[in-house]
Amino acid sequence: MLFPTPQDAEAAFYEAFAKCDLDGMMAVWADDDDIYCVHPHGGRISGVAQVRESWRQIFASGQTLRFQLREQQYLHGMMLSVHSVYEHIVVAGETRARNPMIATNIYLRTEQGWRMVAHHASPSPATAEIEPRRAAKTLH
Repeated sequence: MLFPTPQDAEAAFYEAFAKCDLDGMMAVWADDDDIYCVHPHGGRISGVAQVRESWRQIFASGQTLRFQLREQQYLHGMMLSVHSVYEHIVVAGETRARNPMIATNIYLRTEQGWRMVAHHASPSPATAEIEPRRAAKTLH
C-alpha cells in the first residue's frame, strides 16, 4: 500500500484497528526496527516483530470497535508529521461510553509513502478541569 499523505496513513491505521486486520495494520507501519508503540497502561514496544505481536494479541480479543477522532492537532513537515488526537472508542455491546484516549501518531515520509513510526495512547483524564495558566517552573 502507498499512502500519499499522513492523513491517508492515519485513516488506514484506524480502519485496520476497527477491523482487527493485522496485515492492514502492519501495512501502515514503517518496516524499520526503530518503530515503537505504547498501548494504554503498557510499556514501550520496539521493533517490527514486537509491534506486530502486540497488535496480534489485541486483535485476538475479537472486540468490535468504532473510532471517532476529535480535536486533532497536526504538526506537519516535509518528512515528518505528528498527529495528536482524542480517540473516542465505542465497543460493540457496551452501553456505557468510555473516556477517550489521547493518542500521538507519528508518520515518516519514506520511499513507500507515509508510514507510521510511533503510536502512543493513554487514557485522558476523567474530567477536563482547566486550570488557569501559570508560568511553568518544571518541565514535566
